[in-house]
Amino acid sequence: MIIYKGARYAKKGAYTANRWIQSSLDIVSALESVGGRCHFYNLDVVKKLQSPSVFIGNHMSILETFILPCLIRPYQKVTFVVKESLMSYPVFGHVMRDRHPIVVGRSNPREDLKKVLREGAQRLGDGISIVVFPQTTRSVEFNPRQFNTLGIKLARRSQVPVVPIALKTDAWSMGKWVKDIGKIKPDKTTHICFGDPLQIQGSGKNTHRQVVAFIQSRLEAWRVSDMESGSA
Repeated sequence: MIIYKGARYAKKGAYTANRWIQSSLDIVSALESVGGRCHFYNLDVVKKLQSPSVFIGNHMSILETFILPCLIRPYQKVTFVVKESLMSYPVFGHVMRDRHPIVVGRSNPREDLKKVLREGAQRLGDGISIVVFPQTTRSVEFNPRQFNTLGIKLARRSQVPVVPIALKTDAWSMGKWVKDIGKIKPDKTTHICFGDPLQIQGSGKNTHRQVVAFIQSRLEAWRVSDMESGSA
């Protein structure tokens, strides 16, 4: 119902920033209404940003695409790098297109890189932050070898900070028929944590390692705490 409402506004050209934020908050409320728990950390990082930034996070489920707007958009204009297939989804596609994302096909990594660097620089120059999930596909398990440097390259070229995001969002599972949309698992706690902004130095390799280490450390800490609380 929440997505349908957003799509109706988007088709009319009336899906404002405030409505996007409210839709995102409604998703959080809906998850909590069925017993889900959501924990958000270090929101002051976003509040204190002095410039548009590149947010780089692991990609666990479609849930982060719905929740991040209410955490970022009140303080920063923002859009996403998304795969092309999302744009053709019934209902949800209208919402995504209205956000003017950077769309990549994922069949030609070189062309995707060129497009993200070109359009990303334009968005950042217009004061719009960008969320990048530099994995080949969504996964509950975080594999650093599948975590590319796309976001680092964009931030380096545009000379803006990188903000790491660690995401545990497996409360919304992957679907059997439609991969992006599966069952809600309210017994799994949702965690989203922002890391301190990082300035790119040199080639950006060290910054990439810092982003990876931050995500790994947070995911491991949540794995342990959720096992102890019975919500792993």
